[in-house]
Amino acid sequence: MFGIHSLFEAFQYQAFVDFGYLMLLIYFLAMSGVTVYALLQFHLLYLYKKYHKENPEIRYKQYGATDQNAPFVTVQLPMYNEMYVAERIMDYVAAQEYPKDRFQIQVLDDSTDETVGIVAAKVAALKAQGFDIQHVHRVNRQGYKAGALQEAMPLVRGEFIAIFDADFTPRPDFLRTTMAYFEDPKVAIVQTRWEHINADYSMLTKLQALQLNVHFTVEQAGRSYGNLLLQFNGTAGVWRKDVINEAGGWASDTLTEDLDLSFRAQILGYKIQYLEKLGSPAELPVDMNALKGQQFRWNKGGAQNVRKLMKLVWNTDKLSGIQKMHAISQLTAYGVFLWVFIAAVSSVPLAFAFSELGISTHFLSFSVLGLFSVAAISYTANITAALHRTVPATFWEKVRFFGLFLSFMPMSLGLSLYNAVAVVEGLRGKVSAFVRTPKYGGNGGQQKSSLQKASYMARKISWVTIAEGVMSLVFLSSAIVGLATGNTAFVLFHSMLAFGFGTICYYSIKHLNFGN
Repeated sequence: MFGIHSLFEAFQYQAFVDFGYLMLLIYFLAMSGVTVYALLQFHLLYLYKKYHKENPEIRYKQYGATDQNAPFVTVQLPMYNEMYVAERIMDYVAAQEYPKDRFQIQVLDDSTDETVGIVAAKVAALKAQGFDIQHVHRVNRQGYKAGALQEAMPLVRGEFIAIFDADFTPRPDFLRTTMAYFEDPKVAIVQTRWEHINADYSMLTKLQALQLNVHFTVEQAGRSYGNLLLQFNGTAGVWRKDVINEAGGWASDTLTEDLDLSFRAQILGYKIQYLEKLGSPAELPVDMNALKGQQFRWNKGGAQNVRKLMKLVWNTDKLSGIQKMHAISQLTAYGVFLWVFIAAVSSVPLAFAFSELGISTHFLSFSVLGLFSVAAISYTANITAALHRTVPATFWEKVRFFGLFLSFMPMSLGLSLYNAVAVVEGLRGKVSAFVRTPKYGGNGGQQKSSLQKASYMARKISWVTIAEGVMSLVFLSSAIVGLATGNTAFVLFHSMLAFGFGTICYYSIKHLNFGN
C-alpha cells in the first residue's frame, strides 16, 4: 500500500514538473514574439533619430486661396450617429483656405439618429453660401465605412479625395498644403499627423495621446525615412482617386479598410507621403468602453489583414527583404497583445514551479525577465522620442509626467485580454459589425452632459470586463503569495498586471450609463 502511495506521489510530482516546463516554454515563446516586435520598434526608432533632422520634409509651394490652377478635390466626411460633432467638421472643411470652386464636400451619412437632421440643415446652409456639398444618406450600413466610401466613388468629381472622420478639426491650410505633394506622380496618399484637442481631459486621454504620439512620431516617420511601407490612418489624409481604383477600391471584408487599401496601393509601387509637421487635431475617446471598442476594431481589423495580405506581401517581388520584414511586423503588430496575455497567464504557475525545475532560480529569473526588459526598454525609448515636442518644463510637470509614464505600461497590459479576444476573432475570420467610437465635441476639460452620456455610452457590463476583474485578483494574489514565499521573479510583472486589469475593469464599469 505504501509503495502504491509513493508511486502516486512521484507521478504527481513529475506531472507538476512537466507542467512547469510546459509553462516555461509557452512563456518564452510568447515573450520571444514580444521581443522580436520590440527589436523592430528599436529599428524604427533608430531610423527616426538618424534621419529626423537630416531629412526635413520636402516643401512644395502651397496653392493660394484663389489659385485656379489648384487641383480639384473631393472632401469625404463618413459618419454614423455623430450628432455632437457633425456640424463642427463641416464648418472646418468649409473654412479651408482653398478656392471654393475647386473642392466638393460629400457627407457620407449612415446615421439613424438626430445626426441626419443636423447634417441636412447644415448642408442646406452651406449650399446657400455657394459650396458644392452633398448629403449622401444611406438607409443601411452595408459595408460600414468602407461601404460608404466605395458607394460614393461614382459621385466623386475630384481627381483627389480627402477624408476626415467626424471628430477632426482640420487646419485651414490642410488642402493647400497637402495637395502640393501630389506633384510627385508616385505619391498615392498624403497622410498627416493626428493631434489631440482633448488630451488633457483625463488620465485616460493623456495615456491615449502618449500611445498615439509614439505611432505618429516614431513609427510613421521612421517608416517614411526608412523607405518602408506606411499605412493610411483612415482619416486626415488625401488619396489620388485613380490609385484607389487601380488598387481594387475600398473593401469591407476587414474592419481596418485603411490599412488594407494602403498596403495594396504600395505593393503596386505607389508611396505614402507622411507629413509629421502638419498636425490634424481630433478628439480622443473620453470613456473606457469607447476606447476599448476602438481598440477592438483596430486589433481585429489588423488580424483580418494578416489573413488577407500576408501572402501578398510575402510573394511580391516589388518589396525588398527589409520592407517585407517590417510590413509583416506591421501587419502582425496587434498580435503583441495576444502574446502578452499568453505570457501573463503562463507566468502564474511558472512563478511557483521555479524551485522544482532543476535550474538555478537566479539564472531562470534573469532569463525570464530578460525578454520582458527588452520590451519595456523599447516602450520607454519610443515614448521618450515621441515627447520631443512636449518636454515637461517645471519640476511638478516632470513629476506628473513620471506618474503618467509609470501608468502607461500597466494600462497597456490591462488591455491585453480585450485586445487578445479581438486578435483571435480576426485570425479565425469571425465577422462582426464596425462599431464606431462615440465622440462628444469636447475639448480640454469640457464635461459631457447627462444627455450625451445617455445617448452614446455603453449600458451593459461585458463578460470581458468581469474577466478583467477576476484577472486582477488572480495577479494580485500571485504577487502577494510570491512575496510571502520568496518566489519574487514575477512579483513586479504580476503587480503591474493586477493594477492594469483592475484599472481597466474599474473604469469600464464606472463609465457605463445605467440610466434609461
